Amino acid sequence: MDKESKLEEEILASFERGEWQPSPKGKSEIARFAAMASASLAKDKRVNIRISSRDLEDIQAKAAEEAIPYQTLMASVLHKYVTGRLVEPQTGPTPRSTSETRQKRRVP
Repeated sequence: MDKESKLEEEILASFERGEWQPSPKGKSEIARFAAMASASLAKDKRVNIRISSRDLEDIQAKAAEEAIPYQTLMASVLHKYVTGRLVEPQTGPTPRSTSETRQKRRVP
């Protein structure tokens, strides 16, 4: 049994023994977190931007690697940037895709 499965079983056993108590702020915290989730997931504005064909192809290739739509990847990167969570790699910038690698990764 791996470490995570063992921990999960210990937590489940603890719960079944009644060792877990609800938070006194439980319902208000749930409502607060639900409101935060709804606000962060709401996509109520459309934005049009102009970027180079090469950048768009690289974004689409990266999104294909992650198995997500490229628009979702772009929105995620922008969200991380404005919330201060976009972290630059320690090793420096990644090399740009060549046209050959973009052709291999292109999504139909």
